Amino acid sequence: MKYCAFLRGVNVKGTAMKMADVVEVFKKQGLIKVSSVLATGNILFESEENPIELRKILEKALSEHFDYEAFLFLKTDAHVKDIFENSPFQKAENLHIYSFICENGDENILLEEFKKVNHQENEEVKIVNQNFYWKIPKGNTLDSNFGKILGKKSLKDKFTSRNINTIEKIMNKFSSL
Repeated sequence: MKYCAFLRGVNVKGTAMKMADVVEVFKKQGLIKVSSVLATGNILFESEENPIELRKILEKALSEHFDYEAFLFLKTDAHVKDIFENSPFQKAENLHIYSFICENGDENILLEEFKKVNHQENEEVKIVNQNFYWKIPKGNTLDSNFGKILGKKSLKDKFTSRNINTIEKIMNKFSSL
């Protein structure tokens, strides 16, 4: 089975990792066809292992190797394609569109958090096929009330996010494997 591991908190707030080193950690766990996409913690690989056990093994290996509390989310190539193809928002020069990678059910936590805060003009969220999407005007991501919530420690094991353009790059790289 083809997977993408979406790592949370990579190359932000002092957690610096070279993707070549991350790829080596994955290879040491017996995974095959391991490669990275961008420097934001997107690792593609193949494995026949149980994904729940695989996640635990990889989080432990990353935590030990890089001396930080690792969180990652595994999605199959089909799921990544679904995330990209079902984005409810049209790309536009003045907008960022994010997909939140989480376990089924956690998208509802994000929706509840979004409902609690004031929103900017043209800021919107939608859930499609259990995938959470957020549209925000460029330049406002970190200043938005919702953007500030996303860094809460209580949510650190619930999700990670990627720009829809990154999701597209990951999907395209799966095609070339």
